Amino acid sequence: MDKSYISRTSGIKMKDKIGYAFGDLASCLVFGLTQSVLNKFYTDVLEISVLSVMIMTIVARIWDAINDPIWGRLIDRAKPHSDGRYRHWIKIFAIPVAVAAILMFVNVQGMADGGKLVWIYVTYILFGMLYTCINIPYGSLAQVITSDDKERSSLSVFRSIGSTIGAMPAMLLASMCYIKLANGTKQMDATRVFIGVCVIAALSIVFYMLCYGMSKERVDSRPAPKEKGQTKKIIKTLLKSRPFMAVSIASMLFLAAQMFGQGYNTYLFHHYFNAPGLTMLPTVFQYLPVAVIMLFATKMGNKFGRREVCSYGVLVAAAFYIVLFVLSLFGITNVWLYLIACLMSGIGTAFIFLLIWVLANDAIDYNKVTYGINDEATSYAFYSFMRKLGQTVATILINVPLLRIGYNGSELKTEGLSDAALKTMYNYSVMIPAVLFLLVFIILRFVYPLSKKRIDELQVQKEEMLRKQIEE
Repeated sequence: MDKSYISRTSGIKMKDKIGYAFGDLASCLVFGLTQSVLNKFYTDVLEISVLSVMIMTIVARIWDAINDPIWGRLIDRAKPHSDGRYRHWIKIFAIPVAVAAILMFVNVQGMADGGKLVWIYVTYILFGMLYTCINIPYGSLAQVITSDDKERSSLSVFRSIGSTIGAMPAMLLASMCYIKLANGTKQMDATRVFIGVCVIAALSIVFYMLCYGMSKERVDSRPAPKEKGQTKKIIKTLLKSRPFMAVSIASMLFLAAQMFGQGYNTYLFHHYFNAPGLTMLPTVFQYLPVAVIMLFATKMGNKFGRREVCSYGVLVAAAFYIVLFVLSLFGITNVWLYLIACLMSGIGTAFIFLLIWVLANDAIDYNKVTYGINDEATSYAFYSFMRKLGQTVATILINVPLLRIGYNGSELKTEGLSDAALKTMYNYSVMIPAVLFLLVFIILRFVYPLSKKRIDELQVQKEEMLRKQIEE
């Protein structure tokens, strides 16, 4: 293969890695708000029923099923800009995404119930559409930063580091946005939430622009031909691709587990542990191991196989949540025991958290080599939609327990939850992550076929494919 081409499409620098990390840091700053704060803002501040929130999320995902593939195809067909094939879109949509995030947290409590529902539908769906506009090109960017499999693995680790940092401000806001009412109870304050959201949204713009300025597209990527029925054909191919569907479903369930914990903990720590100021600690404890494991995650993935370290790691995480449930049967529950379990499960999930994006890129490479699919943005749009389904699953799993216990944000301003309701709330908090992590383990270990040996073969096939493209 042409050595000059290899040198031009690989050999990334630390600047590339940090710049790429800034992109997901920016995305998680605003997306983290929907994970950690939005559900409780809807139920406690706007006093919207949990059932209405669930229905709205499902409607938004139905629209995403139409919108995401269309946007992916538009990006694939677009001619490369002077700014690059994908970086260009990051610059365009950085400010609109931030503004849309702010609009979701405007306090419209004074509106009639119908007006509030219209507002949350419009702003939530608008944010989802604009987030797609920036997230699909960002996700596709790794494919053109480098052609080297190991360098992409490194990019995945840095992306995960960026997302870890980006998730923290929203969790901090979820811990600090309470005021004490006259009756002594604590309540989420709309003004504090809005100020915090504005600051976080402004920071997202800064980091999006740093990603744009510091990243470089090295791999040639041609626009997809305008063929009738091509989108439908690609979707059908993706659906029959075992690696792609397996990693998409695993990623969906893993994200659902993450989002469930971050969203549900705002209720658990407020009502069960009576410590809303500690709401951010479970996320902090789960992410702390990432700071250590990121130093050797890529090496371990390359040596033992990314599939292997991710699957067994997530099995460890499931085990600790099961331990919490068993202890609760004997009446053993307290906030610090819960946090220790979060820390230990974080050790297990750190590998999949750091390497999930390279697993997805491996599956996209498999599709290129096996089926000839070179439409990265369309593939990533489908993958992104599956992750959005994870967001919907998380929202449902957050609100079903709240429905079970009859949660009503306006009534809780004057009275608390019963002991039975609190026990039910705790049981869901530990069993739902356990089940989700077990499902992720089964899919990655027994369904996802790209073992270490198969990945090595895939890299050789990919290099041969690039060589033929150069000769043509």
